[in-house]
Amino acid sequence: MAFSMATRTHKLAQPKANRLSYPDRRSVYWLDELPPERTGPHTKIHLTPRWSELCRSKKLHTQVTLSPIWEVSEWALRAVPSKRLCSLAQPRAPAAGWEPERPLLVPLNRATQTAVATARVSQLAQPKRRQAQENSGHKSKPVSMTHLPCRASAHTELLSTPKHEHPGFAGGRSVCWPVSRAARSYVAGERLLELSVPKARKALFEGYDPYIVSQAARSASPSPRIQELSLPLPRKCSSK
Repeated sequence: MAFSMATRTHKLAQPKANRLSYPDRRSVYWLDELPPERTGPHTKIHLTPRWSELCRSKKLHTQVTLSPIWEVSEWALRAVPSKRLCSLAQPRAPAAGWEPERPLLVPLNRATQTAVATARVSQLAQPKRRQAQENSGHKSKPVSMTHLPCRASAHTELLSTPKHEHPGFAGGRSVCWPVSRAARSYVAGERLLELSVPKARKALFEGYDPYIVSQAARSASPSPRIQELSLPLPRKCSSK
């Protein structure tokens, strides 16, 4: 037992063979030994007898049956059916409660033809009579509750009154309105003319720098309120 364990340990201690040393390695073999090399140019396949039989083309039957009556073999004439076959050949019997369909015109018996109706049956056989309304020869429909005369309450009449416009409501201004004489003879001041002039800006290819900070912005001092808002919240300040 000890000798076999030592032999097994010695075998496992040997390094694995380098499979990359073979130049013609067509696949990866998860085997202890490489498969035998192929000598032929391709794999030879041997067909089994069943494969050879399936490869054959089907034979078409050229014989055409001219008559629907054909000759019955001697074995078919002498065949004797079994009990199971005879029981299956019997037609299926209808259900126990099955009844055939009744014809459309059922013949009446003598008693039905000579029956005499009672006074109650004759009364029920009469059509219903409707009372004709006065001054109307046509059928009248029932009057709905919405067409009946009714009087609204004082609160309902108060709510139905339309609202009046506010005294200060000026209405919609006309699209065209006259310009006053003072507006036409007004002379703009220097500050207004200065503000009305658009800012002259150069394009990027003409030397304009959008990130330059003006002198006024660099020399500006924030107000106490801005300094207060710029400070972080005390609850978010952690003491180290």
